[in-house]
Amino acid sequence: MIKVLVVDDSAFMRKAISTMLDKDPGITVVGVARNGRVGLDMVRKLDPDVVTMDIEMPEMDGLTALRHIMMECPRPVLMVSSLTTEGAESTLKAMELGAVDFIPKQLSKVSLDIIKIERDLIEKVKTVAARKMRHVAARPAAPRQVRRPVPSARAGGRPVRDVVAIGVSTGGPPVVQKILSSLPADFPAGIVIAQHMPAAFTGPFAARLDSVSRIKVKEAESGDVLRPGHAFVAPGGRHIILDQKVSHINVLVTDEPADALYKPSVNVLISSVARAVGRRGLGVILTGMGNDGCEGIRDLKGKGGRALAQSDSTCVVYGMPKAVVERNLADEIVDLDDMAESIMANLYK
Repeated sequence: MIKVLVVDDSAFMRKAISTMLDKDPGITVVGVARNGRVGLDMVRKLDPDVVTMDIEMPEMDGLTALRHIMMECPRPVLMVSSLTTEGAESTLKAMELGAVDFIPKQLSKVSLDIIKIERDLIEKVKTVAARKMRHVAARPAAPRQVRRPVPSARAGGRPVRDVVAIGVSTGGPPVVQKILSSLPADFPAGIVIAQHMPAAFTGPFAARLDSVSRIKVKEAESGDVLRPGHAFVAPGGRHIILDQKVSHINVLVTDEPADALYKPSVNVLISSVARAVGRRGLGVILTGMGNDGCEGIRDLKGKGGRALAQSDSTCVVYGMPKAVVERNLADEIVDLDDMAESIMANLYK
């Protein structure tokens, strides 16, 4: 039985989340709290397996409570976030502090998405509870500073791969930040990223990545040109694909396929990389639930590209990388701390 503590200043939200979770026979809500201070006391007393945590609360907000939980008694925490720019900034900060993921706060009884939200909430709780707490969150760093030696582009060398496609989901933002902030300014390839994330989050996410990285990072727009030392984040709710021209590679934002399970889809992105550049592509599959990206990696490998998968021990959720590894599609299985260096090395293989 998975024990969950619900922390939220809204009585409606406490009731809504508890009701959804109680529908699963493998989950029990052991307590509810109206603010971070009460929630922190209940974490100490009830020892829940998972905590859902609102961000804006009186007396002690969610970020402060999260800091205390991570210092005193770390465990998986899911943030309850409003799907706004302000909500995105706070949620991304929470994930830097150690939160594993978030759930949307828009849970009105008339919402057409309520069934999907309920299913996703239960799946996330069960998935993160099944794993030991992973300390892979990248702590905030001053812009343009790094803690580890930064790999350098090979002097005088010419990479055989010039496109890196990154696919990531649950627990991804701090992982992507750690990797991109470790790349050198002269990184000799372009990067495209599909992170499962709502539309309101991807712009702030790209801006945060840009502020802590030597390379340039932005949310993708149709008409962007992929070039070395630049990374493009797929907008939430839409896909990005690549279009190889004679002298350059265009980044295109599209709604098709409309029936994709995820938007943005890692499969759609990496399959387009396979079609556009073939063996010049490097696919990187990071932490996340499910198997999105596996078929795209299969297409890329079929064209002579290479693939890296994040190691089980450094994933928040070993789902997407596991799918690639189990199908023998990964050329290397890499710890998070070594991923930036491995990406650099594989551009020349």
